[in-house]
Formats: sequence, C-alpha cells, structure tokens
Amino acid sequence: MTEQSAATANPVNRINRLPVTKVHIRIIVLIAVAYFFEFADINTFAATAPEIRRVWGLSVNSVAYITSISFVGMFIGSLVGGWIGDKWGRKTGLLLTTGWFSFFSLLTVIAWDGLSMGVLRFLTSAGLSAMTVIAVIYVNELFPAKVRGRYLAYAMVIGICGTPVTTFIASFIVPLSDESWRLVYVWGALGGVVFLGFRTLIESPAWLESKGRITQAAAVLTDLENRIEATGATISPAPSAVTEVKASHGTPFRTLFQRKYAIPLIVLSLLWITQTVGFFGYSSWAPTLLADQGFAVEKSIFYVALTTVGAPLGSLLAALLTDRFERRWLLVIAGTVIGICGLLYGLTFNPILIVVFGFLVNMFERGYTSLAYAYSPELFDTRTRSLGTGLTYGIGRLSNAAGPLIIAAIYTSNGYSSVFVFIAGSWFFGALVLAVLGRSTRKQRMSDEASSNSEVPA
Repeated sequence: MTEQSAATANPVNRINRLPVTKVHIRIIVLIAVAYFFEFADINTFAATAPEIRRVWGLSVNSVAYITSISFVGMFIGSLVGGWIGDKWGRKTGLLLTTGWFSFFSLLTVIAWDGLSMGVLRFLTSAGLSAMTVIAVIYVNELFPAKVRGRYLAYAMVIGICGTPVTTFIASFIVPLSDESWRLVYVWGALGGVVFLGFRTLIESPAWLESKGRITQAAAVLTDLENRIEATGATISPAPSAVTEVKASHGTPFRTLFQRKYAIPLIVLSLLWITQTVGFFGYSSWAPTLLADQGFAVEKSIFYVALTTVGAPLGSLLAALLTDRFERRWLLVIAGTVIGICGLLYGLTFNPILIVVFGFLVNMFERGYTSLAYAYSPELFDTRTRSLGTGLTYGIGRLSNAAGPLIIAAIYTSNGYSSVFVFIAGSWFFGALVLAVLGRSTRKQRMSDEASSNSEVPA
C-alpha cells in the first residue's frame, strides 16, 4: 500500500481503483434484501386498500388521506435519515431505520380504523424513506465510480421483486376473510431480518474522513483492501490525494442553499416530485380505481400484480445501461416513455391492454428510479451528499401528500381517464426539466476512474 497524506485517508481514489469482489457482492446483497422488503412494505396499503375500504366502509377520500399522510412520513423520514446519516454515520443509520420501519409495519397488524392506519403508515413510511436515502449514499461511497450505478441497479432488480411478490401474496391472502388483509403487514415487517446483516457492514470511509476521523477512515480502508486481496484479487496502487479534506462535524441545512448547490436542489427536487406523483399516483390508486370501474376486488389486485412483473426487468435494463451512457439523458428518455404508456393505460378498459401498458409503466419506471438513485448523490460532494439527497428525495415524497388528494378530486370531478392524463403530464414535465436544467455526470465519473487507476509517481 502507498503511503497516504497525513491530512487525508484518500478514500475516493482508494475505493475507485478496487476490483469488485465477493466483499462488494455481500454488501449489495444486503442492500438488495433491504430494498426487497422496503418495496414489499411500501405497497402493502395499495394492495389491501380495496378490502380495507370495504370492511371499514371508508370513502375514496379516506384512502387518499391515509396515502397522503404516508408520504408526509416519507418526507420527514428523508430529512431525518439524511441527518442521521450525516451525524451518526451510514452504517448506524441503516441499522436504526431498518429496525424502525419493520417494527411499525408489524404494529399495523392491529390497526382498527382509518385514523390508526394513518398513524402507523406515517411511522412506517418515515423509516422506509430514511433507510432508502442512507442506502443509496452508502453504495455511492463504497463502490467504485465506474460500476456503482450498475450495482445499485442490480440491488433494485432484487429489491423491486418485493412489489410483485407482495401484490401476488395479497391477491391470494386478502380474499380469504374480512381480517386476512392483516397478514400482508406481517409480510412487510419481515425486513427486520436484514438488521443482523447490517451489523456486519463497515462504516463509510468517506464519511469518517469528512468528520475528521482520518486514522479510523484509513484503518477501515486498509481492512477493506486486505479483505479484497484475501479473495485473490490484485489491487493497483492508489494515487495520492490531490487536496486535503476539511473536517466537518455537522453540515447545517443552510449550506445546501449556497449558490453552487441551487441548480442540483431544484433539478433533483422536481425529479423526485414528478417521479413520486407519477409513479405512486399510478401504483397506489390502480387497484382502487379498477375496482371502482366494475372489476372485482380480487381481479383488480391480480391485474396490477401482473403489471408489476415488469418492474425487475426495468431495473435490469438500467443495470445494463446506467454506467455506459449519460444518466441524465437515460432519465429523460425513460420519463417520456412512462408518460406515453401511462396515458394509454388510462384510455383503455380492455384487461389485456391494461396489463400490457401497466407492465411497460412498471418496467420503465423502475428503470427510471434505479437511474435516479445513482444520479442523485453524484450532484453533491461528501459534505452535502447525505442532507442534499435526503432533502430532495423528501421533497418528492412530500409532494404526494397532496398528490392523492388531487387525484381523488380529479377522479371525482372528471373520471377515471383524467387521472392518467394528469399522471402522464407529471412525467413529461419531469423529463423536460432534466433535459433543460439537468447536469451531466458521466465525464466526472470517467475522470474519477482515470485518476484512481493512474499509477503513483515513483
């Protein structure tokens, strides 16, 4: 190993020149399992809402309020998750948030009315969102720049399977009895098993260095390198760090509003707003709206379950493309395609076409989300990455506190198809913002890779 500057542990260069081995694979598998149960849990209410509405006699507006309060929870969870990840570290944040969302998902089993359901979904959603923010940042800081997008998308391939698995499970469990829907929330709570795996993770060296814990960061990096070399892989020497790192024991929110972060904040906030309204407006409402159009509850859930099969394929497609092309333009293309397919979904009442267009919406949207998870942290530096990613992701989730109420109003006043016109418009607007204001990151990733692979001067 090369001698490092006393002022820096050189985490970026040392991480970027590492080969991907089973050490990395183990990390990404744990993240993937966490994602699996996150997507499982986040879809439990959408899958059970038609039955809960029937059993409890809830109105469409009541379903909208429960959905809305869940997204308020996501907003708060994103902010708190970003703060926890910055204050206490990425590993500690993953442990806390995973335990939190699993516990409150399990408590949802005893919900007795719309109010209790709303409170428990609020608390569960806060933990889900916080965990997502920290996991994205963790992968960004532990994986080499040239492959981090691909492996994050691979995690999503596994993770997103939680959606179709949950909807299929719900389609069989929910019709069994008036109370069998409660078992779906037990399923969502099983994500707590990944807590044990997270305990074995290393802390992010970049975060340790950003807090001035240079010696500890260097020790973690050396241990990581030794474990990778023990697999038989060869590690090339890392170039010395070019600049010293200034320790920051806390990043105030006002830092994010400095001029250099203004455009990333605007672009990412609008990206996550349109993604949230566009996707969750679709996925959260599809079973309920189909049931209201005369489809039996079990059939509406089953049709939506079939459409979600496309989701893992979308993440796999993103894995193949994300590190080869500019993420910004891939997002623009995917957002446009989703808008078109979502619009066609809302203009047909043919079961086959509903499944086909719904399949395409799910496939391209999950690809879009995989790309966005990789793209978002790249617009911030280490000091602001946790808070910036958490704030913009949270703003997106908060937007859907109003989204369900808007959709309920549109549906009540203008009917089924108008809901999907609104959703398609959200996707088109998001694609336009990225095309005009988005920042390209591929050149920077390639530059980081070239720097980290260069030989150390003799």
